[in-house]
Amino acid sequence: MHTKIIAWLAAGLFAVPGAQAAQSAFPDKPIRLVIGSAPGSGPDIISRVLAERLYKAWGQRVVVDSRPGVAGVLSAEITLRALPDGYTWMMLTSQLFVATSVFPDLKFNLDKDFASVAMIGTVPFVQLVNPQLPVKTVPDLIALAKKSPGKLRYGSAGTGASEHLSGVLFARLTGTDMLHVPYKGIPQAIGDAIAGEVQLAYSVLPAALPAIQGNRLRALGVTSPKRSVSLPDVPAISEFVSGYDMLGWYSIVAPAGVPKPLLDKISAEIVKAVKEPEFIAQLRTLGTDSAASGRDELDAWRKGQRKKITEIVKAAGVDTTK
Repeated sequence: MHTKIIAWLAAGLFAVPGAQAAQSAFPDKPIRLVIGSAPGSGPDIISRVLAERLYKAWGQRVVVDSRPGVAGVLSAEITLRALPDGYTWMMLTSQLFVATSVFPDLKFNLDKDFASVAMIGTVPFVQLVNPQLPVKTVPDLIALAKKSPGKLRYGSAGTGASEHLSGVLFARLTGTDMLHVPYKGIPQAIGDAIAGEVQLAYSVLPAALPAIQGNRLRALGVTSPKRSVSLPDVPAISEFVSGYDMLGWYSIVAPAGVPKPLLDKISAEIVKAVKEPEFIAQLRTLGTDSAASGRDELDAWRKGQRKKITEIVKAAGVDTTK
């Protein structure tokens, strides 16, 4: 009897350390980070910078797997086919988040099928106008739009894109009416704004910078609640329009089912990497502000964004089936 008790106690003593050792061994093989954007895009660059930082911490590669298609929907479908073992992550961006409020009949539920890991950063959109348009401030634009309802045209990256919703929110809060012109990508929208085919456009900040710096388009305001570090002289639209707030953002999620202790460990290391001064500086070169935070904060952010985006999509009457 005493022998059995001693053996049982010994097994119990070594069981927990063994489990802890298995967890602490993570990662013991390369990690796959799936992104829904093309190589060379903002999400791709940020993912590779993050991968480099994590390699220094863990000694294991984070392989960036670029799978562009349907505003990031393809990347989500691919990620969900992976085992929930912590070795497959996805970059969840505002683009994909908005898409799941717009496109019908998706094969997944973004809110239920993906666990939050960490928030990385936010990036504003910019309200751009052709220099020949007789407006120099956001109030000027509002006044002109009210004088000519439905006559001003604004370009975006496509119906239901964040840039489109930026315009919808602006019209909703200012009581103005402007015609939306969707394009198959923001470069085309910027090009037509420069050419005068549309009077204004909304663009993610990094894509807009060359046109702004070359004086080919005038930046009236940024869509973030506060001014951007990358464009400190350009006011936030919210300085003139109360409640205006539209941000692009980057985060890391994993398939639902990954054990919580493992998610916590991954989250802590990512947040630590994103808070490094060099990483913050690299984000700023992309017009992105660091917003490093953990799982609970990302959960709250996603919940708030879902509520807001759903309301804007309904107000816009967006229908991608037409």
